[in-house]
Amino acid sequence: MISVAIDGPAGAGKSTLSRRAAKALGFIYVDTGALYRTVGLKFVRCGVDTELNCDIEAILSDTQVDIRFVDGEQRVFLDGEDVSDKIRTPQISMMASAVSAKPAVRKFLLEMQRKLARENNVLMDGRDIGTVVLPDATVKIFLTASAEARARRRYKELVEKGEKVTFQEVYDDMVQRDYNDSHRSAAPLKQADDAVLADTTDCDLEQSLELILKIVKEGIN
Repeated sequence: MISVAIDGPAGAGKSTLSRRAAKALGFIYVDTGALYRTVGLKFVRCGVDTELNCDIEAILSDTQVDIRFVDGEQRVFLDGEDVSDKIRTPQISMMASAVSAKPAVRKFLLEMQRKLARENNVLMDGRDIGTVVLPDATVKIFLTASAEARARRRYKELVEKGEKVTFQEVYDDMVQRDYNDSHRSAAPLKQADDAVLADTTDCDLEQSLELILKIVKEGIN
């Protein structure tokens, strides 16, 4: 099986680009960030804040996260409910960052991700795919862009969805998530030694996609 690991900071376009690249390659796309967002939603629904002063193991023991592919698209389910459209808010973003720093949460989701890679040709994106989840991935890419460029893209996306946010709020959230993700003790965000750097600061969507596909095809051949 072929596995492609794409890591990078929040707002780098991993989900959009990975989904389109996987479709072009005929691979299954696995959005691992959606898994952490789903766990984050569960904690929010339990009334927990980002300090996570709670019994994490107890909440996880009563949590079921599933990935299902509907018409080739990944959908995530929390305790039987499709929450794919409920996990893309700034509140859930911050909670996802908080829960992903907890080893118990990472362990909870790790085997699910590895099983998908064992059984399918996958393109998987996240923060630690090439370093922790799939250290032997066929191709590893570290996808990034400047914080300002990433915030601008995320702000446009949220506004188009009807979210009432300011650019400054999105930018501040981006910078805070970058810090949290790169400084956490459990699987911090970093570029794998054998990953190819893809900086899309000055690229539009199509140029970014071409870059990703070029790197993957060169890595496979």
